[in-house]
Amino acid sequence: MKLFEPGRIGKLSLKNRLVMAPMAVGFNDPDGRISQKGMEYHVARAKGGIGLIITGSDYVNRDIEQPPKATPHAHHFLVDNRMMADDDVYLGCYNELAESLHDYGTKIAVQLTTGLGRVVFPGILERGGSAVAPSAQPCFFYPDVTARELTVTEIERLVKDYESSSRLMKAAGIDAIEIHGHMGYTIDQFTTALWNKRSDRYGGNLDNRLRFVMELIGAVKSGAGTDFPIIYRYGLTHYFKGAREIDEGLEIAYRLETAGVDAINIDAGCYDSYDWCIPPTTRPSGLWIDLAEMVKQTINIPVIVAGKLGNPELAESVLQQAKADFIALGRPLLADPEWPVKVKEGRFEDIRPCIGDHEGCLVRMYARKNVSCTVNPATGMEREFELKPAEKKKSVLVIGGGPGGMEAARVAALRGHKVTLLEKSAALGGNLIPAGVPDFKREYRSLVEYFATQIKKLGVTVIVNKEATPEIVREMNPEVIFIATGGIPAVPDIPGVDRSNVVTATDVLLGRREVGEPVMVIGGGLIGCEVALYLAQKGKQLTIIEVQDSVMGDIPWMNRMHLMQLLNDAGVDILTDTEVLDIMDDGITITNKSNRKDTMEVGTVIIATGMRPNNGLAEELEVQSPEVHIIGDCAEPRKVIKAIWEGFRTARLI
Repeated sequence: MKLFEPGRIGKLSLKNRLVMAPMAVGFNDPDGRISQKGMEYHVARAKGGIGLIITGSDYVNRDIEQPPKATPHAHHFLVDNRMMADDDVYLGCYNELAESLHDYGTKIAVQLTTGLGRVVFPGILERGGSAVAPSAQPCFFYPDVTARELTVTEIERLVKDYESSSRLMKAAGIDAIEIHGHMGYTIDQFTTALWNKRSDRYGGNLDNRLRFVMELIGAVKSGAGTDFPIIYRYGLTHYFKGAREIDEGLEIAYRLETAGVDAINIDAGCYDSYDWCIPPTTRPSGLWIDLAEMVKQTINIPVIVAGKLGNPELAESVLQQAKADFIALGRPLLADPEWPVKVKEGRFEDIRPCIGDHEGCLVRMYARKNVSCTVNPATGMEREFELKPAEKKKSVLVIGGGPGGMEAARVAALRGHKVTLLEKSAALGGNLIPAGVPDFKREYRSLVEYFATQIKKLGVTVIVNKEATPEIVREMNPEVIFIATGGIPAVPDIPGVDRSNVVTATDVLLGRREVGEPVMVIGGGLIGCEVALYLAQKGKQLTIIEVQDSVMGDIPWMNRMHLMQLLNDAGVDILTDTEVLDIMDDGITITNKSNRKDTMEVGTVIIATGMRPNNGLAEELEVQSPEVHIIGDCAEPRKVIKAIWEGFRTARLI
């Protein structure tokens, strides 16, 4: 495969064409050093066979944005868990990281950044930090706060800091530097006319807007050497009105090559179009391939591309068709750090797929928790959660084949237990099956296939079409029981809810019921919005009715952003602050927050008001069995991450 052919970025030789995309995972100590967790996290990806690891957002300056120093010494604690590259005191930890990765033939590039600019994170401002940008403008997260314009003296300071950080990186044994010109952060803001309104030599035409970047490139060459490999990462277009368009993005690529950059790492979007730069489940795979191809046709230096390329066949085709030179994997390596070695060995079916829900990575990061992964709880806990053989092999019964049950069965079997899984339906998957029906949720189907394959390979005895009862469990007499019977649709107490024209979202997705028009979906959570989009894309006339003042209030920002766009494009009407009072054979009565009542014609009413625990068996078995673990929605209906994590975390201990 071309994925595993050697490649070059400037003078840097790489063992394959696979790159770990930069991700600011935050595995750092409070003073900005990489933590032991960070070391183990990066080493796990090197063990997995990646050719180049690019770190995420290492800062060259802590003083301009950070709050005032809390202590008299230079290395005060940081408020946003950033990794620092601003002093020789960090040389040792960078050297340790580089040498640890080199042991596995993996090279390392450090992504250096100058700051956040207008998208300064809330925690920094809340603790007295500064909002600074190329030009005075409202902050993204705090529109009522104006970021002040950086002075020329501060700009010159950042350039000097870049030089000293580059010198540090070379001394530490780092192999390359990536300049972080993406996401609408400070460097990106300098290059973009929408955000750069300066009237001095750093603003105005493209030459001036690129001046800061050109000075940073010069700073790297001055600090690390004229032939030290430089990668530049930026969005070819921001997909945001008034920001960078593709033509200007291509001109920037040409100028970067002329300035001595050795590779371009292509991306797209910014915080204002976050669903492009952090693509959710509903975005298609390979969404930046066309952009990379445009750049590839413009310049002669290597092009790196990411963007939901976790499918090995797709990644290989990008290289075979010469649309890019290197494939960057971000979240796929959170989901499965062994992606490269599994692909090289032809074990595609063993790859744990990223599902793009962002609950384990971005949601945790914004909550100031350690970044992890919905489908891989061991991400960021590589040492603590290393699975070891059980000291005593036990007979384990898992009741329920949803995500929690399948993960519990997989982990228990992997540790050597004798595992039987009972599933009352005809197939494994639980509520992942209806969730994966729409084409825009195809990754959920892949996850079910992954679990089913692993369970089979590990020798788990799977019995389908058999519902567990207390009598059956007593007869089987397992030493350990996992109850993962999931959740069932919660039906609200609305007059007429038992009429024949009322169905559940699950029944619709599974094709059990016909849907007449117009369609009213009661419930504007994720399930309600997804079933509405699914039907609207089939041409149905849809209205979503939600009692709260907004829909999908509990899903990640970038996922909601794209799903709202899709609903709008599909012509779905959304009524918020609205309650259904009555359901009739041909209509419904609703009321809004002003207590105005209306009647709407309806063909089918779809109930999508959440789930309730299917826990009857759990209550019986807890009494009669010595070791019972209740996991997933049958304990309490929640998101997929909770079911998988409970299955993993519990099964690793039995």
